[in-house]
Amino acid sequence: MMFERFSVKGYGAIVTGGASGIGLAFVEALAESGARVAILDVDSISLGKQVDRLSSRGLDVRGHKLDVTDRKAVDQVFAEVSAEYGRLDVVFANAGIDPGIGFSNPDGSPSEAGAIENYEDERWNRTIEINLNGIFATIRAAARHMKRGGGGSIVVTTSIAAYLNEGMIGAAYMAAKAGAAHLARNAALELAPYKIRVNAVAPGFIVTNIGGGWLKQPEVQNSIGATVPIGRIGDADDLKGLALFLASRASSYITGAQIPIDGGVSLGKRPA
Repeated sequence: MMFERFSVKGYGAIVTGGASGIGLAFVEALAESGARVAILDVDSISLGKQVDRLSSRGLDVRGHKLDVTDRKAVDQVFAEVSAEYGRLDVVFANAGIDPGIGFSNPDGSPSEAGAIENYEDERWNRTIEINLNGIFATIRAAARHMKRGGGGSIVVTTSIAAYLNEGMIGAAYMAAKAGAAHLARNAALELAPYKIRVNAVAPGFIVTNIGGGWLKQPEVQNSIGATVPIGRIGDADDLKGLALFLASRASSYITGAQIPIDGGVSLGKRPA
């Protein structure tokens, strides 16, 4: 049956940054489809709440507090989860932060704080450490266990900021996401002989808590949504179908891809 190709029942899965936003949508997509999911997140309060909520629905989830910049901790948690599940089939390398405003304010005026000559080292380094180096640590740990297990699927969260210029987005975020996209392609080539697929999802404007949750404001949704070809900004739930596709055998002949999920933003502005 065709639908069987989308099955992840019994899979062992890990989602970093999985206690909120896009990561939580990935967790729900997998767990609701029968996978056993380890949620990794630095926010222990949100982590506990989501584990309790999902577990109360009968879903097989468990939580591990993890900072992806702590590489020893990443390796340790991956070893624990792999041993507990007896397999590691799917890893979503999703954890990331928003570095704040870019060189333009939302109204198009110049931003002093985001101007490159004023960009602080701490802001740059922290963003690169989490959004790029954290992805590297996650892929590395996943590869070790998936090689021993005979294969798997790694999915990296990038962004349309990986290939489109946007003045409102901080320079460090754009550089990190572009780096993560190329890292995913390189890893896909290296790991293909081991039956490990590596792909990336590139979200556009998605309503999450990132950026202080500014996309939750109705006026912002209306103004930005009017420019999106499909006519609205996205919700984290919009990523669930793609997540399940990339995690399952339905995408078994796809690796090294970066798939935009942006309502058509990559195409240009919505025609009048």
